[in-house]
Amino acid sequence: MAESLRAAGSRPQSVELRDMLFEDERALWSIERGSSPIIATAIHEGHSVRTDLADQYALMSDERLREEDPYTAYTICDVQNRVTFHRSRFEVDLNRNRDGAIYLSPEQAWGLRVWSGVLPPEFIEASLQIHDAYYETLKTTLRGIERQFGRFVLLDVHSYNHRRDGREAAPTEQASAPDINIGTFSMDRQRWTPVVDALIAHLTSFEIDGRPIDVRENVAFQGKGEQTRFVHEHFPNSGCAIAIEFKKFFMDEWTGEPDVEILDQLRNMISTAVPVLEKALDGQP
Repeated sequence: MAESLRAAGSRPQSVELRDMLFEDERALWSIERGSSPIIATAIHEGHSVRTDLADQYALMSDERLREEDPYTAYTICDVQNRVTFHRSRFEVDLNRNRDGAIYLSPEQAWGLRVWSGVLPPEFIEASLQIHDAYYETLKTTLRGIERQFGRFVLLDVHSYNHRRDGREAAPTEQASAPDINIGTFSMDRQRWTPVVDALIAHLTSFEIDGRPIDVRENVAFQGKGEQTRFVHEHFPNSGCAIAIEFKKFFMDEWTGEPDVEILDQLRNMISTAVPVLEKALDGQP
C-alpha cells in the first residue's frame, strides 16, 4: 500500500483502485499491528458478500456501493495499526449494534429494499456470528495496545453521501455537510479534549483545491456508531474513539469514480495526524 493512487497512472477506474486494497476477498477483515498507540479502522470499506447471500439481494452491486465507504481503507493505509473490514455493510453492519446489524427493512437502509424475499434465519445468524467475532477480535487487539502504551486513540474512518437527489442535483448545503465531520457523542469529551482538539486543529490546517478544509464536530453525524460506543464502554479510561466522516467530495458517489489527487491528500492528513495524536496522548493522565 506504499504506492500512491497516482501510481495507477492511466487506470482511473474505481474497481481497479479498490483492487489495490484487497489481497483476498474471502477474508472477513485484515489487521495490521505496529508499534503505536494510534489505530485506524475502515469497517465500511468492504463490498464483497459471501456466496450463499449473493442471490438473496434485491439490490444491484452499484446500489450497495453507493452506501458503502469505498477508499476509506486507502486513507488509513499509512497508519501502523489498522483494521479493514472486507465484507459489505449490506452483509453485516459492524457499526450498528447486534440487533440492527442486518438491514431487514427499508427503514434500516435509507429506504432501500435490500432483500428479494424474507431472509432465512440461518443466514441472519451466520452474519451475526461475524459481528460477534469482529468485536471479540477488536477487543483483544485493543487490549494489546492498551497493555503496551497504557492508552490509545482509535480513528473510526467513514464517508458519507451529499448528493442523494442525483448526480446532477444540487449537493447538500455546506452548512449541514462539512468536508470532515468529527463524531464524539459516546466519549467523555472533557477527558479527551486535548486529543480531539489536536486532531481538529491538525485537519483544519490543510487546504484542498486552494480552500481550507471545513472540519466540524457533531454536525452531519454525532459519532453514535457501535464501534465508538464499544470502545468507550470497554476502555472507559484508556480508549478514545473518534468517528471521522469524510464527505464524498473525493469521489463521484453515483459512479464510484475517485478523485485520485484528493484521496492522496486525505491519506496524508491521516498519516500526519498520527504523531500529533501520539503527542496529545502523552499529556493525558
